[in-house]
Amino acid sequence: MATRLDLDEQEQLDSLKHFWKQYGNLITWTLILALGGYAAFNGWNWYQRDRSAKAGVLYDELDKAAQAGDADKAGRVFSDMKERYGSTVFAAQAGLLAARTQIGKNQPEAALATLEWVALHASEGEYRLIARLRQAGVLLEQKRPDEALKLLPTDAPKPFAALVADRRGDILLVQGKTDEARAAFQAAYDAMDDTLDYRRLVEAKLTSLGTAPAQAQPAAPGASQ
Repeated sequence: MATRLDLDEQEQLDSLKHFWKQYGNLITWTLILALGGYAAFNGWNWYQRDRSAKAGVLYDELDKAAQAGDADKAGRVFSDMKERYGSTVFAAQAGLLAARTQIGKNQPEAALATLEWVALHASEGEYRLIARLRQAGVLLEQKRPDEALKLLPTDAPKPFAALVADRRGDILLVQGKTDEARAAFQAAYDAMDDTLDYRRLVEAKLTSLGTAPAQAQPAAPGASQ
């Protein structure tokens, strides 16, 4: 004879069966998706770490080529790197290093192509901007100031504002736009921390144009604070 406890357990079991029949598939698929997502996340992290490690090996190879002044090898390693690991930070760093080596070996066109890739494909905005600044410098050395000026952003992030203004001043000066160049150098001077040695160089540029850098004037004695 069934006891009250047996009946209660049977009712709970029947309720559980009903609940599972109604929601079992939903719960199962939710768990599958959750576990699948977790596995995919771990797999993606492993994949990214593996790519970064392999890209790092190639970067070391490129660095050795750069130290040896072998621009051709640096270019080949970078070409391999951008094809296989173009989305990694190492690829952008490698591009900047390869371009510097190419410039040092008088390969401006190769350097411009390398920097163009970094400017278009680097995963970090800072590397893209540095590439544009260096491109502008190469073009300026090639007596192509109009092209160089077009590469400079008009709204550079604060950490780069001084460098962009200084490069703009160099270009404007070559174009014969002395007043605009002076204004650009002053903007660069103002944006730089006064402890930076580079600020002395900008000051020298302003002085060479017959204008000492405009300094903030101290408050007059007795003036209200």
